[in-house]
Amino acid sequence: MDHAAVLALYDRDMREGARPDEPGARIERDAAVVRRTGSPHGWNGVVWSDLDETTADTAIAEQIAYFTGLGREFEWKLYGHDLPVDLGERLRAAGFTPEPEETLMVAEAADLTLDVEVPDGIRIVPVTDAAGVDLVTDVHEKAFGTDGSRLRHQLLAGLAGDRDDVVAVVALAGDEPVSSARLELVPGTRFAGLWGGGTVPHWRGRGLYRALVAHRAEVAASRGYRYIQVDATDQSRPILTRLGFEPLTTTTPYVYKP
Repeated sequence: MDHAAVLALYDRDMREGARPDEPGARIERDAAVVRRTGSPHGWNGVVWSDLDETTADTAIAEQIAYFTGLGREFEWKLYGHDLPVDLGERLRAAGFTPEPEETLMVAEAADLTLDVEVPDGIRIVPVTDAAGVDLVTDVHEKAFGTDGSRLRHQLLAGLAGDRDDVVAVVALAGDEPVSSARLELVPGTRFAGLWGGGTVPHWRGRGLYRALVAHRAEVAASRGYRYIQVDATDQSRPILTRLGFEPLTTTTPYVYKP
């Protein structure tokens, strides 16, 4: 894989060329910043910027004023290759709080190792109704220890809109939901994203994360997507590397609360 070329394609299609990805979401852009504005329960933030030492502070202040005017918490999604090189320091100085750094990993679907066995006793089922959304949310809250209301809202909105570009799945041990994840397909691009893969604590280490990665990657490949993208934590990066993913850059969420 040509890392520089794929990263440039990712920046162009997924960041600078971002598209609304749920009902009510808007993409707003100018020469320096692309931001996504969603509902109070959705994701709000800056997805791309083209700044330098002379323009960064003004752009940061403008985004703070904009989202504060809406009364919205928002995120500046900073990538390791974004300029200026001290943009993270400038965001912290302006009142943003950085969350843990992750690694942007990408694989060509054709190169992935997908012959992964589902653990014994596990069924992977698609989420097609509100009951399934509740199962995914339950796993999310137990796996990550965070509130799942934003995820529930996103998935329910997708079901209501009859969208087929978000594929959520849940792994069941009998009737118990033990792992879940989602696949986000971006029409008009060559990228599909893997998001939210999580397993409840007492089922970790049994291959569920790996199985859900392979399952979603197969779905993406069957729909014609060339590249599979993941924002990987330190825990998931070794698994993804063994499956064929390669690191391109880092990404750090910088969160601002009005």
